[in-house]
Amino acid sequence: MLPEFYQNHLKSQFTLAEYIFLKIFVNLLQSIKKVSLEKLANALPLPIKFESRRKRIQRLLLLPNLTIEKVWLPIVEKFLKIYFTDDQIIYVAMDRTNWGSINLLMVSFIWDKSDAARSWGSPP
Repeated sequence: MLPEFYQNHLKSQFTLAEYIFLKIFVNLLQSIKKVSLEKLANALPLPIKFESRRKRIQRLLLLPNLTIEKVWLPIVEKFLKIYFTDDQIIYVAMDRTNWGSINLLMVSFIWDKSDAARSWGSPP
C-alpha cells in the first residue's frame, strides 16, 4: 500500500484508469524478481490476451506524465517536508553505472538505516 501523499499526487497526475493500472503494475513489479516485458505481461491479472496486456504495459510506460520530474521529484519533496526538519542532516548516496549501452545514475537518501526515495536517470 502506498502512503496517502503518494496516492494523492499520483491521482492528480493520471486519469482514474491510468492510476488504477499503475497501482496494479507497481504491485506486479514488486512480485517479479527478474523483470521483462513478457514476464510482466504474463503475470498481469487482466482477462485479456497476452499481446493486449503487453501493449497496455507499453502504453503505461510511455505516458507523458510518467516522468521523474512530474511524478517522482514532487513525491520526494513532499516526503522530505513530512519526515525531516530544516536542521536535520540528510545522507545522500549516489551510484553511476553502465547497463548495456545505457549510462545510469542512481540517487538515494539514507533514512532510518536504509535507503529511501530512489531516483534514477541518464546523466547529461
